Amino acid sequence: MGRRDHYHVYVIELSKDVLSEGRFRKCNPGYVVGKPCVYVGMTGLDPDIRFDKHKAGIQSNRYVRLFGLRLLPELYEVYNPLPYDGARDMEVELAIGLREAGYGVWQA
Repeated sequence: MGRRDHYHVYVIELSKDVLSEGRFRKCNPGYVVGKPCVYVGMTGLDPDIRFDKHKAGIQSNRYVRLFGLRLLPELYEVYNPLPYDGARDMEVELAIGLREAGYGVWQA
């Protein structure tokens, strides 16, 4: 693993309260009631540190700052670490796969 393979995809569980947000609902027309709502991202940091930054309002996504509950490593650890291009692509693929499985997904 080279220095360049230090990127991570990560998934954060969001409170179901995020479903009150029109933009979130609009992006998830196939949401299955009862499935988790999540944020999918990528970072050059450890996902734990990135989650803390989101919650602290540092380069944060609004939905994570307001509704983020916890990381869901069982959904992403298998993919990490990755080179930048791999993480960028995996972020999109992971979001699509979770959305197809009925999850409510936000991916910036």
